[in-house]
Amino acid sequence: MMTTFRLQKIWAMKEKEKQAALGEYEAAVRKFEQAAETLYRLLKEKERGEAVRDEQLRAGLSIGAIRHMLHYLANMERTIDHYQLVVMQAREQMQRRQRRLVELNIEAKKYEKMHERAQQWAKQLEKEAERRFFDEMAIQRFARQGEL
Repeated sequence: MMTTFRLQKIWAMKEKEKQAALGEYEAAVRKFEQAAETLYRLLKEKERGEAVRDEQLRAGLSIGAIRHMLHYLANMERTIDHYQLVVMQAREQMQRRQRRLVELNIEAKKYEKMHERAQQWAKQLEKEAERRFFDEMAIQRFARQGEL
């Protein structure tokens, strides 16, 4: 005998919220990873640019070329600063989504635990009813044997 869980709809709603939060968290993780990869790529590019600049300065450059290189590196620095902010914001968003996911997971687990307890209770009631039935059958059989 299967009983219906009286909070089934709420449990299903919590599970659905948890799945939605999981999707949002995964999207936030992807966004963070993309921003971090872009920042890493920019830092590597800046490092290569500085190495080229140093090499060209040793070899001797015109003032126009030096000015161009310094302008390029300054632009690169501004872009890196921007992406550091983007990465920081993406990390915060990801962490907020993770906390929300954990909260919803705990909520869903509570309803799952209540469902398990309700099932155990129903099984216990069923076993008790079965035991009473068999006790009654034994009493009736004993009463019939006593009549004979």
